[in-house]
Amino acid sequence: MAVKKAQEGKAQAEVSQKPKSAKVEPEEKLLKVKLVRSIVGRPRKQREVVKGLGLRKMSSEVIRRDCPEIWGMINKVSHLVKVEVIEKQ
Repeated sequence: MAVKKAQEGKAQAEVSQKPKSAKVEPEEKLLKVKLVRSIVGRPRKQREVVKGLGLRKMSSEVIRRDCPEIWGMINKVSHLVKVEVIEKQ
């Protein structure tokens, strides 16, 4: 038992002495999405996608992360919205 505890103590000391590598996060891109056409008279699914993006009225804008989920939503209603890519600094 004493040997196991001594070995565990050495292993923990070795782990704690290793320098931690600094994580370099890539610059995150953002999307500015603007509703440029009305959702009146559009199918229910398109209205729900626009609502899911956070857009309410004509000319309303939201800023979202650049990720595949958001691009999928934008592609569903691409005829209703205008998208601008913003570099986060």
